[in-house]
Amino acid sequence: MAKRVLPARETGLFVDGAPAAKAIAGYRANIDGGSRGNPGPAAYGVVIRDPKGDVVAKLKKYIGRMTNNVAEYYGLIAALDYVQSQNIKALRIESDSELLVKQMRGLYKVRSPELQPLFERARKMSETLESFRIDHVYREQNREADALANQAMDEVEAAAPKSAKLAAIPTPKPETRGPLGEVRKIRARFRSGVLYLLEDVDLPDGIEVDVLLRLLPPKS
Repeated sequence: MAKRVLPARETGLFVDGAPAAKAIAGYRANIDGGSRGNPGPAAYGVVIRDPKGDVVAKLKKYIGRMTNNVAEYYGLIAALDYVQSQNIKALRIESDSELLVKQMRGLYKVRSPELQPLFERARKMSETLESFRIDHVYREQNREADALANQAMDEVEAAAPKSAKLAAIPTPKPETRGPLGEVRKIRARFRSGVLYLLEDVDLPDGIEVDVLLRLLPPKS
Protein backbone atom coordinates (compact mmCIF):
# COMPACT_ATOMS: atom_id res chain seq x y z
CA MET A 1 0.00 0.00 0.00
CA ALA A 2 1.46 3.36 -1.04
CA LYS A 3 2.23 5.79 1.76
CA ARG A 4 0.05 8.89 1.70
CA VAL A 5 2.06 12.10 1.65
CA LEU A 6 0.38 15.05 3.29
CA PRO A 7 1.06 18.56 1.93
CA ALA A 8 3.49 20.65 3.91
CA ARG A 9 1.77 23.10 6.25
CA GLU A 10 2.62 26.76 5.87
CA THR A 11 4.09 28.33 8.96
CA GLY A 12 4.29 31.96 9.92
CA LEU A 13 2.45 34.97 8.61
CA PHE A 14 5.10 36.47 6.37
CA VAL A 15 6.05 33.84 3.83
CA ASP A 16 6.08 33.90 0.05
CA GLY A 17 3.49 31.92 -1.84
CA ALA A 18 -0.18 31.18 -1.25
CA PRO A 19 -1.88 31.90 2.08
CA ALA A 20 -2.58 29.18 4.62
CA ALA A 21 -4.87 26.32 3.63
CA LYS A 22 -7.77 27.70 5.69
CA ALA A 23 -9.50 30.00 3.21
CA ILE A 24 -11.18 33.07 4.69
CA ALA A 25 -12.96 35.72 2.70
CA GLY A 26 -10.76 38.69 3.42
CA TYR A 27 -10.50 42.41 2.96
CA ARG A 28 -7.82 44.04 0.80
CA ALA A 29 -5.94 47.22 1.66
CA ASN A 30 -3.72 49.20 -0.69
CA ILE A 31 -1.28 51.29 1.32
CA ASP A 32 1.23 53.97 0.41
CA GLY A 33 3.44 56.48 2.19
CA GLY A 34 5.21 59.50 0.80
CA SER A 35 7.74 62.12 1.90
CA ARG A 36 8.70 65.31 0.12
CA GLY A 37 12.38 65.60 0.88
CA ASN A 38 12.94 62.20 2.51
CA PRO A 39 12.98 63.16 5.31
CA GLY A 40 10.43 65.88 4.79
CA PRO A 41 6.69 66.51 5.00
CA ALA A 42 5.15 63.04 4.95
CA ALA A 43 1.76 61.34 4.86
CA TYR A 44 0.12 58.00 4.20
CA GLY A 45 -2.88 56.87 2.16
CA VAL A 46 -4.93 53.68 2.53
CA VAL A 47 -7.77 52.27 0.41
CA ILE A 48 -9.65 49.32 1.92
CA ARG A 49 -11.99 47.02 -0.04
CA ASP A 50 -14.36 44.34 1.19
CA PRO A 51 -14.36 40.75 -0.17
CA LYS A 52 -16.63 41.90 -3.04
CA GLY A 53 -14.11 44.53 -4.11
CA ASP A 54 -16.15 47.52 -2.97
CA VAL A 55 -14.29 50.39 -1.30
CA VAL A 56 -15.32 50.61 2.36
CA ALA A 57 -12.75 53.11 3.65
CA LYS A 58 -10.26 55.69 2.45
CA LEU A 59 -7.72 56.82 5.03
CA LYS A 60 -5.15 59.59 4.79
CA LYS A 61 -3.10 61.51 7.33
CA TYR A 62 -0.21 63.95 7.45
CA ILE A 63 2.34 62.64 9.97
CA GLY A 64 4.94 65.41 10.10
CA ARG A 65 8.56 65.31 8.97
CA MET A 66 9.38 61.67 8.26
CA THR A 67 11.04 59.42 5.69
CA ASN A 68 9.23 57.49 2.96
CA ASN A 69 9.80 54.20 4.77
CA VAL A 70 8.37 55.49 8.05
CA ALA A 71 5.31 56.78 6.18
CA GLU A 72 4.83 53.36 4.55
CA TYR A 73 4.77 51.68 7.97
CA TYR A 74 2.29 54.26 9.27
CA GLY A 75 0.01 53.32 6.36
CA LEU A 76 0.32 49.63 7.20
CA ILE A 77 -0.48 50.24 10.86
CA ALA A 78 -3.47 52.42 9.91
CA ALA A 79 -4.88 49.59 7.77
CA LEU A 80 -4.36 47.06 10.55
CA ASP A 81 -5.93 49.40 13.09
CA TYR A 82 -9.00 49.82 10.87
CA VAL A 83 -9.64 46.10 10.43
CA GLN A 84 -9.17 45.51 14.16
CA SER A 85 -11.69 48.24 14.98
CA GLN A 86 -14.18 46.64 12.56
CA ASN A 87 -13.56 43.11 13.89
CA ILE A 88 -12.32 41.97 10.49
CA LYS A 89 -10.35 38.73 10.71
CA ALA A 90 -8.70 38.42 7.30
CA LEU A 91 -6.64 41.02 5.46
CA ARG A 92 -4.43 41.18 2.39
CA ILE A 93 -2.10 44.16 2.14
CA GLU A 94 -0.80 45.45 -1.19
CA SER A 95 2.13 47.88 -1.13
CA ASP A 96 4.59 49.19 -3.70
CA SER A 97 7.32 49.34 -1.04
CA GLU A 98 9.52 46.31 -1.62
CA LEU A 99 11.42 47.06 1.59
CA LEU A 100 8.29 47.00 3.78
CA VAL A 101 6.91 43.85 2.15
CA LYS A 102 10.15 41.90 2.47
CA GLN A 103 10.70 43.05 6.05
CA MET A 104 7.21 41.96 7.03
CA ARG A 105 7.78 38.62 5.33
CA GLY A 106 11.02 38.12 7.21
CA LEU A 107 13.14 38.24 4.06
CA TYR A 108 14.91 41.46 5.08
CA LYS A 109 16.14 42.34 8.54
CA VAL A 110 14.93 45.60 10.07
CA ARG A 111 18.16 47.46 10.77
CA SER A 112 16.80 51.00 11.04
CA PRO A 113 16.17 52.17 14.64
CA GLU A 114 13.27 54.33 13.46
CA LEU A 115 11.59 51.43 11.65
CA GLN A 116 12.13 48.75 14.32
CA PRO A 117 9.31 49.81 16.71
CA LEU A 118 6.92 50.32 13.79
CA PHE A 119 7.75 46.87 12.42
CA GLU A 120 7.20 45.25 15.81
CA ARG A 121 3.86 46.98 16.24
CA ALA A 122 2.68 45.97 12.77
CA ARG A 123 3.84 42.39 13.29
CA LYS A 124 1.98 42.04 16.60
CA MET A 125 -1.17 43.58 15.16
CA SER A 126 -1.10 41.23 12.16
CA GLU A 127 -0.75 38.22 14.42
CA THR A 128 -4.17 38.94 15.95
CA LEU A 129 -5.81 38.19 12.58
CA GLU A 130 -6.89 34.74 11.48
CA SER A 131 -5.46 35.36 8.02
CA PHE A 132 -2.88 37.92 6.95
CA ARG A 133 -0.97 38.32 3.71
CA ILE A 134 1.19 41.10 2.32
CA ASP A 135 2.15 41.41 -1.35
CA HIS A 136 4.26 43.75 -3.43
CA VAL A 137 2.54 45.53 -6.33
CA TYR A 138 3.78 48.02 -8.90
CA ARG A 139 3.15 51.72 -8.33
CA GLU A 140 0.59 51.77 -11.15
CA GLN A 141 -1.54 49.33 -9.17
CA ASN A 142 -1.31 51.51 -6.08
CA ARG A 143 -2.33 54.87 -7.54
CA GLU A 144 -5.37 55.44 -5.32
CA ALA A 145 -3.41 55.08 -2.11
CA ASP A 146 -0.60 57.24 -3.52
CA ALA A 147 -3.13 59.95 -4.45
CA LEU A 148 -4.54 59.99 -0.91
CA ALA A 149 -1.06 60.41 0.61
CA ASN A 150 -0.35 63.32 -1.72
CA GLN A 151 -3.71 64.89 -0.92
CA ALA A 152 -2.88 64.85 2.78
CA MET A 153 0.45 66.59 2.13
CA ASP A 154 -1.14 69.10 -0.26
CA GLU A 155 -3.81 70.04 2.29
CA VAL A 156 -1.22 70.80 4.96
CA GLU A 157 0.94 72.72 2.50
CA ALA A 158 -2.05 74.81 1.38
CA ALA A 159 -2.95 75.62 4.99
CA ALA A 160 0.55 76.87 5.88
CA PRO A 161 0.80 80.67 6.43
CA LYS A 162 1.80 82.34 3.16
CA SER A 163 3.88 84.91 5.06
CA ALA A 164 6.21 82.13 6.19
CA LYS A 165 7.40 81.19 2.69
CA LEU A 166 11.16 81.12 2.41
CA ALA A 167 13.69 80.25 -0.24
CA ALA A 168 16.64 78.11 0.77
CA ILE A 169 19.73 78.74 -1.36
CA PRO A 170 23.13 77.10 -0.77
CA THR A 171 25.88 79.71 -0.41
CA PRO A 172 27.69 80.11 -3.74
CA LYS A 173 31.26 78.84 -3.90
CA PRO A 174 32.63 79.85 -7.33
CA GLU A 175 35.94 78.16 -6.74
CA THR A 176 34.34 74.77 -6.23
CA ARG A 177 33.41 72.46 -9.10
CA GLY A 178 31.55 69.18 -9.38
CA PRO A 179 28.32 67.84 -7.76
CA LEU A 180 29.33 68.80 -4.20
CA GLY A 181 29.95 72.39 -5.23
CA GLU A 182 26.81 72.79 -7.31
CA VAL A 183 24.67 75.83 -6.48
CA ARG A 184 20.95 75.08 -6.54
CA LYS A 185 17.93 77.19 -5.70
CA ILE A 186 15.48 75.16 -3.62
CA ARG A 187 12.06 76.37 -2.57
CA ALA A 188 11.19 75.76 1.07
CA ARG A 189 8.53 76.55 3.66
CA PHE A 190 9.05 77.37 7.33
CA ARG A 191 6.45 75.98 9.75
CA SER A 192 6.46 75.30 13.50
CA GLY A 193 10.19 75.92 13.82
CA VAL A 194 11.15 73.58 10.93
CA LEU A 195 12.29 74.48 7.42
CA TYR A 196 10.68 72.05 4.94
CA LEU A 197 12.19 71.63 1.49
CA LEU A 198 9.50 71.48 -1.19
CA GLU A 199 11.47 69.31 -3.58
CA ASP A 200 13.76 66.31 -3.35
CA VAL A 201 17.41 67.42 -3.26
CA ASP A 202 18.70 63.82 -3.39
CA LEU A 203 21.67 64.36 -1.08
CA PRO A 204 23.48 61.64 0.91
CA ASP A 205 22.79 61.33 4.64
CA GLY A 206 25.10 63.40 6.85
CA ILE A 207 26.12 65.94 4.23
CA GLU A 208 26.29 69.59 5.31
CA VAL A 209 25.23 72.58 3.20
CA ASP A 210 25.29 76.36 3.64
CA VAL A 211 21.82 77.90 3.46
CA LEU A 212 21.00 81.53 2.67
CA LEU A 213 17.42 82.47 3.63
CA ARG A 214 15.60 85.14 1.66
CA LEU A 215 12.05 86.11 2.65
CA LEU A 216 9.66 86.05 -0.29
CA PRO A 217 6.51 88.21 -0.48
CA PRO A 218 3.23 86.28 -0.18
CA LYS A 219 1.54 85.39 -3.44
CA SER A 220 -1.35 87.68 -4.34
